[in-house]
Amino acid sequence: MRIVPFAISTIVTAGLVFALNKQWGNIPPMGKFLSPQHGFWQNAEPDNKSFNADLKLSGLKSKAEVYFDDRLVPHVFAENDEDLYFIQGYLHAKFRLFQMDLQTKAAEGRASEIAGAKAVEFDKRQRRMGMRFAAENAMKEVEKDPLSKTMFDAYTNGVNAYISSMKESELPVEYKLLNFKPEKWSNIRTALLLKMMAKMLTGETEKDLPNTNAKSIFTPDELKMLYPQVPDSLEPIVPKGTAFDKPGIVPVAPVTADSLYFNQKETVGVREVSKQDVANGSNNWVVAGSKTKSGAPILCNDPHLELSLPSIWYEMQLKTPASNVYGVSLPGSPFVIIGFNDSIAWGVTNAQRDVKDYYRVKFKDNSRKEYWFNGKWEPTIQRPETIKVKGGAAVYDTVAYTVFGPVLYDESFSDDFSNKKDLAIRWTAHDPSNEGMTFYWLNRAKNYDDYAAAIKTFQCPGQNFVFASKAGDIAIWQQGNFPARWDGQGLYVMPGQDSSYIWQGFIPQAENPHSKNPERGYLESANQRPADSAYPYFIPGSYITPRGVTINNYLSSMNNIVPDVMMKLQNNYFNTLAEDVRPVLLKYVQEEKLSAKEKEYLEIFRNWDLMASPDSKGQTIYQCWWDSLEVAIWKDDLDRVKPQAPWPEEQTTMELLKKDSAFKFIDDVNTTEKETLYDVVTAAFRKAAVDLSEKEKNGKLGWAKSKNPTVYHLLKDALLPFARRGLNIGGNGNIINAVTHSHGPSWRMIVQLTATTEAYGVYPGGESGNPGSKYYDNYVDYWTEGKYYKLWFMKDGDKEDKNIKWAMKFSGK
Repeated sequence: MRIVPFAISTIVTAGLVFALNKQWGNIPPMGKFLSPQHGFWQNAEPDNKSFNADLKLSGLKSKAEVYFDDRLVPHVFAENDEDLYFIQGYLHAKFRLFQMDLQTKAAEGRASEIAGAKAVEFDKRQRRMGMRFAAENAMKEVEKDPLSKTMFDAYTNGVNAYISSMKESELPVEYKLLNFKPEKWSNIRTALLLKMMAKMLTGETEKDLPNTNAKSIFTPDELKMLYPQVPDSLEPIVPKGTAFDKPGIVPVAPVTADSLYFNQKETVGVREVSKQDVANGSNNWVVAGSKTKSGAPILCNDPHLELSLPSIWYEMQLKTPASNVYGVSLPGSPFVIIGFNDSIAWGVTNAQRDVKDYYRVKFKDNSRKEYWFNGKWEPTIQRPETIKVKGGAAVYDTVAYTVFGPVLYDESFSDDFSNKKDLAIRWTAHDPSNEGMTFYWLNRAKNYDDYAAAIKTFQCPGQNFVFASKAGDIAIWQQGNFPARWDGQGLYVMPGQDSSYIWQGFIPQAENPHSKNPERGYLESANQRPADSAYPYFIPGSYITPRGVTINNYLSSMNNIVPDVMMKLQNNYFNTLAEDVRPVLLKYVQEEKLSAKEKEYLEIFRNWDLMASPDSKGQTIYQCWWDSLEVAIWKDDLDRVKPQAPWPEEQTTMELLKKDSAFKFIDDVNTTEKETLYDVVTAAFRKAAVDLSEKEKNGKLGWAKSKNPTVYHLLKDALLPFARRGLNIGGNGNIINAVTHSHGPSWRMIVQLTATTEAYGVYPGGESGNPGSKYYDNYVDYWTEGKYYKLWFMKDGDKEDKNIKWAMKFSGK
């Protein structure tokens, strides 16, 4: 009679097993997730965890060692390059696998496989931008070069060696939460990662679509006023007064440019038209020995990117008998991207150059199999796309490719505001290239000539490569493959029915803006325009001016510089734009119209030290007032077209206010009364005061409380417990310490090139991607406080050093 209870128990148990191992909606299979043997408990890492290991792996040629210091930074010692990059791939996978997997799937347009239907539109855009197409073209170049193919293969083999040896209990917790498993790595996934970086750094440096809307409502003179190419206050990357050679290519505008391009009053309405974020900036600078206390150059770099946990960077040292390099790498790609070796140091900032244009094409019919070009119907190349959707049916799309590139927008990919235009994109990231090998050679560079040769073939995204050597040289090159444009080309959507508007060539690499050993003893870049109006090419972009002005002002007055001074400069909060605009605001605010509370805010602003420090109330008051004033001046005019025309740069607004207090856009087109700058400035302040009062009630009048600096997990709001919120740090996007809400210095590095290299660095994260590890975010507080770690550039004789905490021994099977 005991069979019945046993049967019932068995059925209930089987039902629970089924229920707990099935995914219900967004909830992971709870049986697997909660399993003591395999679930998330296994990701809780004890503080005394040992990382010692003795590994025998197929694919290694010789023995190798990895020595970990007390921050879990790996110092890799290998006998040859193939083993070096095999081990780099292995370590990236061991400590950052989910990050690598997620970012490359997103790059390819496969986010829906993880996130479900809510990611379908994102995936469509990635595919219509030709991300996989771009990566495939890059791989053609990689595989042409036996050396690069060997290095990429070695890295991929190392990643896969870790994946194949990983136990289910060792899966990163995000896989368990999202209920999927990693797939094998391949070289094209590395190419996809690099193309995702290209998209991130060039995807918002062009404004063709919003500019086209602006052209429909503003006159040519107004367009030049609102969107000038060369700001009055520009401190260019290449020092003023630099003589440029005559251009090696002189593009000619088509005869129809006036009628079909400049004077064509059309609008676009695709979803991309919006106020764009150009925060993907950075700072780098270098000072010559003539300005330092040691007599040796000092190089500094802090690339500004979206801050994330795990960090975008992975710090490491890579050493063989022929090379020795230290810096930060990109998980998913071999080599050190920013760093130093025994002879040189280098860093990068984004060039902000426009390298993507839109062309209006004409299809024969809705099949999009043919388009009109040079007087006849030409066939498109049709690329079918299948988007697999987690928890749903697959979504199908077909992308048509033209002579320009893929058609991003058409009737099947639009929204309620779209004018149903068919728009193809021409983007330099689609061209065959091998950016990875630039860093292979930089890692081994010994002098200026090696540096110049290494960066020469770097194509996209355009970067400002700053350089210093122990020989005493300093230099900077803005490097990329930049189209040679006729004046005004690419500012707006261009006609695409013939070859008249196609790019006529590229600026010769030797003519890219650059400087070596300038008399003034320093060079700097902070995403500003690279050269003044003497540069012979038309170079549109989304430049950021104020930080470059601030850095130039500081460096020009400094001497006997030491690394500690450079640390303070990287963490500097001075607001140059506010310094320029404050006299205008104070002159035109009508104090007699202000309430007692408003006057209190005004006094704080008047006496503010112009530092955007964490506790600064003046910075909060300034930012609210300035934002309110920009809206009052521009919004009525920009709203004359839908979607809205692009906002003028804040530097432009400041310069216009200083030049002409009665310029035409001050008056609101929607009111009958004539408004003066007194009226607008005062009204903007009073409106800002309402917001300020609310902030003050909530304890958020201090700048850090107001902007709530946060380092999010890669999955953003989905994993808020894995984020670091409410950091006590100041700064802003136009300030040297460019911390906004979730964007800022992703790696701070300072290298003094004395006989024994002296280097410092920090980033807002940690070496481990495991939220259950103390090495997940252990650098964040140091970074927030403006502190640095001394970077241990380990030598062969240091293998018994007390700095070593753990060691991994590698050998082949």
